[in-house]
Amino acid sequence: MDRDLLTHLPVIVAVARRGGFAAAANELGMSASAVSHAVRLVEERLGQPLFARTTRSVALTEAGRSLITTIAPALQDIHERMERIRAIKGRPSGLLRINAARVCLSLAVTRIIAAMAERYPEVEVEIFSDERLTDIVSEGFDAGIRIGEMIAQDMVAVRLTPPFRSVVVASPDYISHFGRPMILSDLSSHNCIGYRLIRSGGLYEWEFVEDGRDVAVAVKGQAIVTESHSAIELALADVGLAYVFEPLVRTDIQAGRLIQVLSEFAVLEAGLFLYFPRRAELAPKLRAFIDTVRHLGRESANRG
Repeated sequence: MDRDLLTHLPVIVAVARRGGFAAAANELGMSASAVSHAVRLVEERLGQPLFARTTRSVALTEAGRSLITTIAPALQDIHERMERIRAIKGRPSGLLRINAARVCLSLAVTRIIAAMAERYPEVEVEIFSDERLTDIVSEGFDAGIRIGEMIAQDMVAVRLTPPFRSVVVASPDYISHFGRPMILSDLSSHNCIGYRLIRSGGLYEWEFVEDGRDVAVAVKGQAIVTESHSAIELALADVGLAYVFEPLVRTDIQAGRLIQVLSEFAVLEAGLFLYFPRRAELAPKLRAFIDTVRHLGRESANRG
């Protein structure tokens, strides 16, 4: 067995996952030259290149893909088993990498991380803000957070929030100047803050329920954003109507800074869920996160 080779295999996996030497070096806490040296050593021992390099990109060769397919699951299994062994004598520890849309922080994640810092100080939580529907397994994340309907069927899902509604809001000044939309067709004459879909590049059609039917409305306006917080800021600045999750604007509505319109057409969303591959829940650091979620849920129920 080539023991020198084994020590460098995690570096190969990190370069493949991150798509570059610098990004892998940052993740591993190594210098870029050390990462390059590790890759070169493995390639020399195997007698063939694992990555096709250009000045602008790094991609796996056929041999590289074959190696990653073989070693990545084995390395992940070893990592998880080591964590479980460490947790037998002590508290959960290590880096927990979670992929989540930015909106998830405000809706649920911030308070969970705050509780984690107190309950499990040796677990470091990294949140990668991502508006795409990333494959968390291939990208090396321990878990993801999305709305329930967006989660693949083969994933384990743990509820983080109750269901909530998607609502349309505007500032009092906007309403006083341009009027209050009363029916869905009124949206065509309003300045609606649009959402650009990251994956397809198209514009999101606002979703409603009318007479028991799901309705998608194509809107237009002077501003287009890629996430909810920007839409809320623009609505507060009197720019136009914003379509957002109700918990994000609840305080602004209660304070009178925003007014909800078209409430009778609002869609009830499934709520946020933490999701992960079935075998991943055995990792102590992920169990710690799930236990914290359930602890906060019990606290909320007791207060209620």
